[in-house]
Amino acid sequence: MSISIARALWTYRGFILGSVKREFQSRYRNSLLGAAWTVLQPLAMITVYTVVFSELMRTRLAGMDGPYAYSIYLCAGLLTWGLFGEILQRGQTVFLDNGNMIKKLNFPRICLPAITVINALVNFSITFSIFLVFLLLTHSFPGWVFLYALPVLLVQVAFATGLGIIAGVLNVFFRDVGQFVNILLQFWFWFTPIVYSTATLPKSVQPWINLNPMTPLANAYQGIFVYRQEPDWHAVWPVAVLGASLCLIAFLLFRRRAGEIVDEL
Repeated sequence: MSISIARALWTYRGFILGSVKREFQSRYRNSLLGAAWTVLQPLAMITVYTVVFSELMRTRLAGMDGPYAYSIYLCAGLLTWGLFGEILQRGQTVFLDNGNMIKKLNFPRICLPAITVINALVNFSITFSIFLVFLLLTHSFPGWVFLYALPVLLVQVAFATGLGIIAGVLNVFFRDVGQFVNILLQFWFWFTPIVYSTATLPKSVQPWINLNPMTPLANAYQGIFVYRQEPDWHAVWPVAVLGASLCLIAFLLFRRRAGEIVDEL
């Protein structure tokens, strides 16, 4: 099954990349600042969080007293959460948003989630590049430890993609799924140690936060960029297994319901 999906994606790679390009261009076609909004929006959010939690609340990280420590900690979490949230949010509406295309054109429907993921990665690469420039300018770049972020990113994308496709298929048949996902993400964000550190929480709460699949991923990014250390792979690998399992379930569910999706749109 995975071979047939990979073959379909490769065969229609021109359609996928063309769709990614058109969507990116159309998003900023009538905007004066254009693609700059991709940078300005997350920067504005990061600035607000940094001022509120770092300056007003005097948040401090254990073992890190540098002037940019909390900003880096926050950016590492917010930017990667933004990627996860975008893949999941757009994934749960991908078939509904492209209903007309599905009815009129003959192409493998699995191309649509692929377009969503690639678009999210393009947006992420822009904002993350700005973050890397900030690290270089402030002499905070973690060095070769940065390479550890790549496998963590792969795990995160697999986890988000699996969830997004499952939510997208279910949302076609049960429209409440989309509303549920939006509410879930709001709670999920605050149950993930992005704005705060797990160590600052009461001991009784920490085990529950550690059950969150996004916790080891957030900790991994923050460990790389703030503490310049290798991620705790023992904490990351269960999420990798979960992500692979969700992708498998997603593809099986999609394959079984692909024909019915057209009728429900």
